[in-house]
Amino acid sequence: MLHIPGDTGEGGGQIARMAIALAAVTGTAIRLTRIRAKRSKPGLAAQHLTALRAVAALAGGDIEGLALGATEVTFRPGPIEGGEHRFDVGTAGSITLLAQALLPALVRARKPSTVRLTGGTDVRGAPPLDYLRFVLLPLVARCGVDARIELLRRGYYPRGGGEVELTVRPAAPRSPGRLVAGPLRAIRAFVHTARLPEHVALRMRDAALSQLAGLPVEATLDTHAESFGPGGAIVLAADRGGTTLGAGRVAERGVRAETLGESAGAELARDLALDIALDVHAADQSIVYLALACAAGGTASFTTAEASLHTTTAIWLAERFLPVRFTVERRERSVEIGCERRA
Repeated sequence: MLHIPGDTGEGGGQIARMAIALAAVTGTAIRLTRIRAKRSKPGLAAQHLTALRAVAALAGGDIEGLALGATEVTFRPGPIEGGEHRFDVGTAGSITLLAQALLPALVRARKPSTVRLTGGTDVRGAPPLDYLRFVLLPLVARCGVDARIELLRRGYYPRGGGEVELTVRPAAPRSPGRLVAGPLRAIRAFVHTARLPEHVALRMRDAALSQLAGLPVEATLDTHAESFGPGGAIVLAADRGGTTLGAGRVAERGVRAETLGESAGAELARDLALDIALDVHAADQSIVYLALACAAGGTASFTTAEASLHTTTAIWLAERFLPVRFTVERRERSVEIGCERRA
């Protein structure tokens, strides 16, 4: 049984979600200890509990110790069957973080899967749904991931109630090789609000565009998104040919729309100027798929602005489960992260 101390690296929910996914994919029994030990309230919160329970349900395995506040869990996975499932994160718990745990397992299932997820689509501390749809999924498709997400209803803090349908077809891992940022083809801006004045979305959009002056931007606005409560978000996706750069912000009470738009626009403008392949968020979320591809015999590499703590934690975890070796090479203005099968 593989022991995974949950206070390693960033020491949060990422380790629990990724460890349970890798355990299911590799068929490895694990013991998770000191779960979320570095957080102000250690142990499993509701959304982490749902993620672990959902992956265990997919894998038909045996999981012990699963409870709110639990700091230690044991998981013995079985075969991943796939099929139709429904999981409710509860209130505004993040759907995108739940999908992060489910997707690697669903890709290796025995048959196609359709999973209905309920919770928060766009909440603080998690990738907005449109980032997952228009930035991450196109990137991991390079690794052989065949998945799509259909939005059924938005869900914002605190009411949640958002709903999406995740459809995944099993596929063998595929090495993406060296991910390189090609010429900028287009930038898409996805802005949505619900139960808020229309000018909020317009101000978010215009503030983001002010940071991307002179660049080709196509904006899509939805000022009447279906939801149970008020909220909104902005996501930017830059098509660089062989890769996609993204940035996103979720609307917060007390934070001006201009501040959100400017922040997202400035982040994307910085990454475009660095000429990197992946933004820092996509970097850590892509590690598991690169590791699976490299374990199958391929190689992969990409450049990003920095090796964040989330990224180095994901690397550490992937190397525990799979016969792969990652390298992090610092450059003048960026880092290059590489992966290969370990001899």
